[in-house]
Amino acid sequence: MNTTSSIALHLWLMPLVPFIGFLLNGLLGRKLPRPAVSAIALIATAIPFALAANAWLQFKSLTIPYVERASIPWIATSTFHADFAFSLDQLSMIMVLIVTGVGFLIHLYSVGYMAHEDGFYRFFAYLNLFMFFMLTLVLSENFLLLFVGWEGVGLASYLLIGFYFQKDSAANAGKKAFIVNRIGDFGFLLAMFLLIQHFGTLSFSEVFSQITAHPEWHGGVLTAIALLLVLGATGKSAQIPLYVWLPDAMEGPTPVSALIHAATMVTAGIYLVVRSHVLFDRAPIALAVVAVIGAATAFLAATIGIVQTDIKRVLAYSTISQLGYMFMACGAAAYSAAIFHLLTHAFFKALLFLAAGSVIHAVAGEQDMRKMGGLRKFTPMTFWTMTAGVIAISGLPPFAGFFSKDEILAEVFRSPLLGPALGHFLWFVGFVTAFLTSFYMFRLWYLTFFGTYRGGHDTVHSHESSKTAHETDTHHHPGRPHESPWVMLTPLVILAILSLVGGWVGVPEVLHGHDEIGHFLSPVTHGQSLSFEQATVANAARGLSQLPAESAAAAPADAGTELTLSALSVLAGLLGLFLADLLYRRKPELPAKLAAKIRGINWLVENKYWVDEIYSGFIVKPVLFVSKYALWVFFDRGLVDGAGAGLVGANIGLGSLVRRMQSGNIRSYAGWLAFGAAALLLITYFGLGSHLLIH
Repeated sequence: MNTTSSIALHLWLMPLVPFIGFLLNGLLGRKLPRPAVSAIALIATAIPFALAANAWLQFKSLTIPYVERASIPWIATSTFHADFAFSLDQLSMIMVLIVTGVGFLIHLYSVGYMAHEDGFYRFFAYLNLFMFFMLTLVLSENFLLLFVGWEGVGLASYLLIGFYFQKDSAANAGKKAFIVNRIGDFGFLLAMFLLIQHFGTLSFSEVFSQITAHPEWHGGVLTAIALLLVLGATGKSAQIPLYVWLPDAMEGPTPVSALIHAATMVTAGIYLVVRSHVLFDRAPIALAVVAVIGAATAFLAATIGIVQTDIKRVLAYSTISQLGYMFMACGAAAYSAAIFHLLTHAFFKALLFLAAGSVIHAVAGEQDMRKMGGLRKFTPMTFWTMTAGVIAISGLPPFAGFFSKDEILAEVFRSPLLGPALGHFLWFVGFVTAFLTSFYMFRLWYLTFFGTYRGGHDTVHSHESSKTAHETDTHHHPGRPHESPWVMLTPLVILAILSLVGGWVGVPEVLHGHDEIGHFLSPVTHGQSLSFEQATVANAARGLSQLPAESAAAAPADAGTELTLSALSVLAGLLGLFLADLLYRRKPELPAKLAAKIRGINWLVENKYWVDEIYSGFIVKPVLFVSKYALWVFFDRGLVDGAGAGLVGANIGLGSLVRRMQSGNIRSYAGWLAFGAAALLLITYFGLGSHLLIH
C-alpha cells in the first residue's frame, strides 16, 4: 500500500473508531465494570491520535497538497451531487492532532475526575460521540458533510452540558446552548443554499477553484455567503451576538468544559472561516465584520471576567475573549496566526480548565474563589501546572501564548486590508484586552492559591461530585483540601509542558525564528498575505479610498515595529500581574473600596451588561408570547382544534340522525321510503320543468 492509500485509509478509521467506542459504551456500558468502560473510551481516542500522528509523518513526505478518499455519491440529482468524502491537508492535519491529542488527555483526566459519578458509562459514551462528530467536521471535504459534523458536535455538547440533567440549571444550560447555536446554524444553512444556487456544488475544491478562476469576482453574493457563514461561526465560537450560551455551559462536568468549550468545539467557527478563506478574501466587508466582532467580543468578555467569582466562569469568559483574538486575526486575513493561537489556546486553556477541576476536586466541589485561598500548600502539582497556564494566557515570554497572541496583534496592526485607522484601533483594543486578561487570570491565581484557606466544613458543595473529594483519598481529614490522583495530574503536567514549548513552533523570523506553523500552513492559506494591489482593490470594493503608497511597505514585517509591539504586549501582561498582586496579595482590602467608588461600572459589569436580560425581554419573551397566544391559543387550539371539534360535532349530529332512521320498525322504514320517493319525484319534476323552460 502506497503512502497516499495508507493516509486515505486513516481518514476512514479516525472518525470510525470513536464511533465504535460510543456504540460499545452506550449499548453495553451499563453492564460493564468501570475499568472496562474507561479502557474502551481511552482506546477509542488513542487509536485516532496514533493514526493522526502516523499520517502526519507520512504527510510530510508527500508533494501533493491534500489526500482525499470519497465514497460513492452520497446525494445525487440531475443538477447537484455531494460525496461522502474526507480529505486531509495541512489545516485539517493540525486540527485532527489537536482534537485527538488534547482529547485523549482529557479522557484520561476524566477517568479520575468522574470516578464516583453516576452515569459513568454514559459520560464516556458522549465523549466518544463528540470525538466522532468533531473529526467528521474537520476531515470533511465539502460544506454538507462539515455541517453534519457541525450539528453533531452541537448534539454532543447538549448531552454533555446537561449531563447532570436532574439539576434544572444544567438542563436549562444544555437547552440554551442548543437553541442559541441553532440561530447560527440557520445562517450556515442559508449560506449553503446560496453556494448551491451560484456554484452548483458544496465541494470545497470545486467552489474555491471557481472563485480562483474569476479574479474579477468581489463582494455581492460572495459577501452575502461570507456573512451568513460568519453568523454560523459566531454561534459555534461564542462571539457577539451569540456568545451567551458558553458561560452557562459551565454547568457541565469540568472535563466537558476543557474538551468542548476550550480545545475543540468552540474553535469550529474559526476553522470554518479559515477553511473558507478563498471566499472571505473576495468579501472584504465580511472580513472587516469578522475583525470588529472579534475585537468587541474579546474586550467585552475580558471586562466581565474581571469580576467573576466562580473559577470556571472566569475561564469561560476568558475562552470567549481568546476566541475574539482568533476572529481578529481572521478579519485581518492572518489565517495562520489564527490557527497558531487556536493551537496554543488548546494547550493552555485545556490546562486551565483541568487544573480548575483539580482545585474543585480538592475542595469538595466548591467553585467560589472567595472560599478558596492558600491551596498551593495543599495542591502543589496543581498549583505549578496552573501557574504555567496562567503565564501562558497572560502573554508572558517564553510561554506559548506570548508568541501566538503577539503575532495576531502585529498582523492586525499592519494589516493592509483593514487599513491603518481600523487596524491600529483594533490593535489598541487587543492591547487593552491583553492587560485585562493578565489581570483577571492573576486575580484567579492569587484568590485560589495564596493567602489563607477560606473554606472549611461548611463549604457549599456544588452539583459536581461532592463525594470525590473524600472518597478518592482517605488519607486526608474531612474538609481538608488535598491533591488530585495521578491519573488527573499526568494530563496537567503534559499540558503544562506544551503550554511552555507549544509556541516555539511559531517564533517569528524577527525573533530569529522560522515560523514553522506559518510555513506548514502556507499551501492552504497562501492567500493570507494580501499584496498592496489586492488590498487596494479590496478596500475599493467596500467603498474605501485607496491606501497611500507608503502603506505598501507596511504589509511586510518590520523588525523595529514588531519588536516594539511585542514589548508593549509584554508590558500589558506585566501591568496586569502588578495590579493583581497589589489588589489581591499586598492590599486585599482595596478591591472592595475600589468597587464602591466605581459602583455604577462595577454594577454593570457584574450583571454582564444585562445582555441575557435584554435578550429575554426583547426576543425570548415576545417569541414565547407569540408562540403561546398567537400560535397555540388562537391557531392551534382555536382554528385547528376548533375545526376538528366542529367536524366531530357535525359527524355526531349526522350520525344521531342516521341512527334514528335505523329504528328496526317496518312502518318507519315504509314512511322513510315514501318520503324519499316523494322527494325524488319533486326533484325530477322541477328538474325536467326547468329543462323545458330553457329550451
